[in-house]
Amino acid sequence: MAKLHPDTLLRQWQMLRMIPRFPLKITAGDLHQKLRAEQFDVTKRTVERDLLSLSEMFPLVSDERDRPFGWSWSKDAHIFSLPGLSHTEALTLAMVEQHLNTLLPSSTLQQLQPYFDAAKHHLKSIPQSERTRSCLNKVRTVPPSQPLLPPNIKPVVQQTVYEALLADHQLDIKYLKRGQKIAVEYRIHPIAVVQRGHITYLYCRISDHEDLRTLAVHRIQSATMLDEKTDVPSGFSIDEAINSGKFGFFTSGLITLEAIFYNGVGDHLFETPLSREQTLTELENGAVKLVATVPNTLQLGWWILGLGDGIEVIQPTTLRDQIASTIDKMQARYRE
Repeated sequence: MAKLHPDTLLRQWQMLRMIPRFPLKITAGDLHQKLRAEQFDVTKRTVERDLLSLSEMFPLVSDERDRPFGWSWSKDAHIFSLPGLSHTEALTLAMVEQHLNTLLPSSTLQQLQPYFDAAKHHLKSIPQSERTRSCLNKVRTVPPSQPLLPPNIKPVVQQTVYEALLADHQLDIKYLKRGQKIAVEYRIHPIAVVQRGHITYLYCRISDHEDLRTLAVHRIQSATMLDEKTDVPSGFSIDEAINSGKFGFFTSGLITLEAIFYNGVGDHLFETPLSREQTLTELENGAVKLVATVPNTLQLGWWILGLGDGIEVIQPTTLRDQIASTIDKMQARYRE
């Protein structure tokens, strides 16, 4: 077997890393440009020969339905990387799969499945005599709240949305609002994607409106990427948007929450604070008084109601009255 020159080996290794998994694809021309950008002195013809040669050794496929032809790793190809997984890495990936199964939509999980399969294959290959092999039967992930099944996202929609987001291109979409039967058409500027619990949200501008909106990705019925570039607001920061409470739904600014927790309900706040600006005071009756600066969102109200009679809101009075009103309505409904 002829020996490969080190430069050839490095180039081909880099090519394998640049080729996406089906249904995504990359042309020989695009590979050539990416390699040139990585300082590889190579011609497009050499790249084409490399692709043909590599496809004889690796599960690479060429989509020849239309020109220019695109190359992909086959859908079921095993993950190919160096170095291989360690026992701990394989076990960690197996735990991650358990956690994400109830969090992410199936279209997202399918993109990660080759990594999970590689981890399972590694764990199965461990000799029976090693304790690590049985570790998977001793570790579980349990959601802290009532588990819900994630909504279905159309794979082709997710792929188009993410491609447009990464390329800074606008999108034409058809969006089905909750409770509606007919989708509306929007031209949007995708700004960021945020995973909130089970729901994937697209943060975007609609048409030429200055205000930013959140759209649930699973409600997008179709998406077409446009040639026009996305117009991102000057100084925009997704972290600032999250920290301001945008994804807690309908924030009305920051409030100083004062509440009393009973029967140990608030003890977890000593280790997992509600905010960075938080003080906890232990009272004589074993209760705990909290004072914290937090965004005033629907999510905050849901969290308080979820603690039942283990919490009493003292301030602000508007929030206290809101919680009391909700409790009165609940009582009336259960007494009917």
